[in-house]
Amino acid sequence: MTLRTDRRGLLVVIAGPSGVGKGTVHARVRALLPDAVLSVSATTRAPRPGEVDGVDYHFVSPERFQELIDTDALLEWAEYAGNRYGTPSEPVASAVAAGHVVVLDIELQGALQVKAQDPSALLLFLVPPSFAELERRLRARGTEEPAALQRRLTRAREELEEADRFDVEVVNDDLDRCVAEVVAIIEQARREER
Repeated sequence: MTLRTDRRGLLVVIAGPSGVGKGTVHARVRALLPDAVLSVSATTRAPRPGEVDGVDYHFVSPERFQELIDTDALLEWAEYAGNRYGTPSEPVASAVAAGHVVVLDIELQGALQVKAQDPSALLLFLVPPSFAELERRLRARGTEEPAALQRRLTRAREELEEADRFDVEVVNDDLDRCVAEVVAIIEQARREER
């Protein structure tokens, strides 16, 4: 398959509360859009079982993360649940300039920073079918102590109240339908002048 290089690149942020399924939606969207790439974020948190440095995240020390901030090497960054997360800017700019769809998997604060720096970015907010379902998904992961889980749930409530600050909200109640909707929104945005 030959990729079309005449298509306009687009920066897309798919955000939403922890446990809403962002990673799964991202993977499916990238599988359906051959010129879509995922931006790999930097973080100060420790890897979860199975996560690979440079693939899932760039796992860095707090000191290295501060260097990235100090040198303006991040498009956005935020602190979430006691850890810092950020998007290295250079790979994103290069990929968009080359005509790719760059998909960012970041939280609300970072998404709004991206929009402030790049008003043409498309911000999509994934919402769960209900808060009870979101809580069930987070508990099923079994990756956090009760206090950390409670912080994520509190943060999720706050984030859901801010969803109207995004360009589009998409309910992740059925994965296939959700992914199809996200792909259609991205394709429409690439056809429009933003």
